[in-house]
Amino acid sequence: MSSFRILPPLRRLTPSSTSGVRFRTNPVSCHLRTLATTTTPPPGNRVAIVTGAARGIGRAIALRLARDGYSITASDLPAQQAQLDSLVGEIALLGTAVRAHAHAADVTSPAEVAALVRSSADTLGPLDTMVANAGIAQVKPLLELTPADFSRMLEVNVAGVHYCFQAAARQMIAQQEKANPGDQAAAAVVRGGKLIAAASIVAFKPFALLGHYSASKWAVRGLSQVYAMELARHRITANAYAPGIVDTSMWELIDEGLGHRDGRAKGESIRKYSDELIALGRTSVPEDVAGLVSFLASKDADYVTGQTYIVDGGIIYT
Repeated sequence: MSSFRILPPLRRLTPSSTSGVRFRTNPVSCHLRTLATTTTPPPGNRVAIVTGAARGIGRAIALRLARDGYSITASDLPAQQAQLDSLVGEIALLGTAVRAHAHAADVTSPAEVAALVRSSADTLGPLDTMVANAGIAQVKPLLELTPADFSRMLEVNVAGVHYCFQAAARQMIAQQEKANPGDQAAAAVVRGGKLIAAASIVAFKPFALLGHYSASKWAVRGLSQVYAMELARHRITANAYAPGIVDTSMWELIDEGLGHRDGRAKGESIRKYSDELIALGRTSVPEDVAGLVSFLASKDADYVTGQTYIVDGGIIYT
């Protein structure tokens, strides 16, 4: 017959009963708990800037984030002001508590981007998310590219993302310091931030005739990773989304260029590549991309940073 002992009952520790007792604290676990205290403002109190918002993917992102509870500053080139105003009106019709604001800006101008961020903060309040969506494409063989072609592509697609991220991050850090002057650790706990950029599947596998466009999107992927490294201590995350073949005006341009080279009629190239390359068997729509950005802009992505997510229906596999 096996023997056993009856243990004495557990004693609740009170302040008086712990007098003279020393507890060992794990500094690593304390540090991890500190890092986990970043707060995401509740729906209705969040603000996002979306560039390239007048049409296509940018417009779909702005509408989706508004439905998620974000107040939106929609931005695009001054020539797109009427479309921005239309978007603001559409957001107002959603019947939610969110607000919308339009501010035209050229993302290749650091001064205009800084003014965009200031205008958003002054109108809607503290900035939580920057979606650097604005970009351009051009179908042209590498041997025919001019210096102006190459410079313009990098200026919009890479420098534009950098200026948006830089201005937004400065605003987010200033908000933290204003909330907790002189205490950076406490400031980071109050409110972090999210930086989200437009990459592309060509950031993983370049396409012929889209050489400088492909190079610019590889650069966005790398730039997002470095921003993630440098801003983590401020509880600011940086990620990118990589769309595939999307039914937008940009892909109409690509379709036209590829069709001209291969002798195909308008619309045939996008159908051909969609049928041959996309595993799910349909061309993407802007709302597919907006759904991914919705995740990256949400509390569920608070622990995600330095990543580029592909949303292409099954073209590129990593």
